[in-house]
Amino acid sequence: MLQQHPHVIPLYLSLTVMEWGLFYFVWKGGLSRTGTKLSELIGGRWANAKEVLVDAGLAVGLWAIWIVVKRVMDRSLGPAHAASIETLLPQRVAEIVLWIGLSISAGICEELVFRGYLQRQFHAYTHSRWVALFLQAMLFGISHGYQGTDACVKIAIFGLLYGALAFWRRSLRPGMMAHAGSDILSGVFAI
Repeated sequence: MLQQHPHVIPLYLSLTVMEWGLFYFVWKGGLSRTGTKLSELIGGRWANAKEVLVDAGLAVGLWAIWIVVKRVMDRSLGPAHAASIETLLPQRVAEIVLWIGLSISAGICEELVFRGYLQRQFHAYTHSRWVALFLQAMLFGISHGYQGTDACVKIAIFGLLYGALAFWRRSLRPGMMAHAGSDILSGVFAI
């Protein structure tokens, strides 16, 4: 029997608005002051289909690495979803559609804010890529504090992996794709 949870639709909608609010804040508040273009922060544009496929392949590879890391952490820290989060996952068609929209929004916006903007800002302040990588990941984990301490640790490690790819690739695109896909799968299929 499906658990009644009518509060998730307004929650998904408000979280989606919040994600795009963060995006707008970084775009208009942070980037416009320095003259940095949004496409520059993201890592440019795809020039051809091959580049799209390379980024998609990197996204799938990153997602596969994340699944392995997550399974190891689940064995040592506990199950994938905290009990408090289970009631927030989609159960009906409308909820699933909104969850997918929220997941795509999170993939784009959180990667732009944490791996793009904040990671670069921390690098500029500390002059260390490693410190910047660590700081953005810790902040990313803390920002998910409503999920509990164990989830924060897992999410910070997620941030480390995605941040390392962003540094290496000099692009947020593969991380955006992997992040959105991971969120969609974790909500819809509990993967």
